[in-house]
Amino acid sequence: MYSWLVPAVKAILPHVGTIIDAALPVFKKSKIDENAATQEALLQQQINELQEVASQNAVRIKDLAEQLQQMVMTLEQGVIANERRYRRMSLLSWIAIALSLAAIGLWWRGN
Repeated sequence: MYSWLVPAVKAILPHVGTIIDAALPVFKKSKIDENAATQEALLQQQINELQEVASQNAVRIKDLAEQLQQMVMTLEQGVIANERRYRRMSLLSWIAIALSLAAIGLWWRGN
């Protein structure tokens, strides 16, 4: 019933680590000294790290968005294929019902 779910999970699982790494920026933890110059330098370093992580996140988010778009397209193709299969099976079922009723009618008429 949920045959589309297994390929979707298999497509996402390898990227979970990347998503977590992208979501958790890593800052250098340093003790802030009383010296204003050291504190300002540390804050500037943390700002630079934040900007670097933000740009890396943007690239990773773009890659993940492209992969998500590809996965959605694949799922849509699967849904279309399943819809065609359902319609074909429904048509064949109605044809089988009609033939069965015709056979019963011919049998009844012959008796």
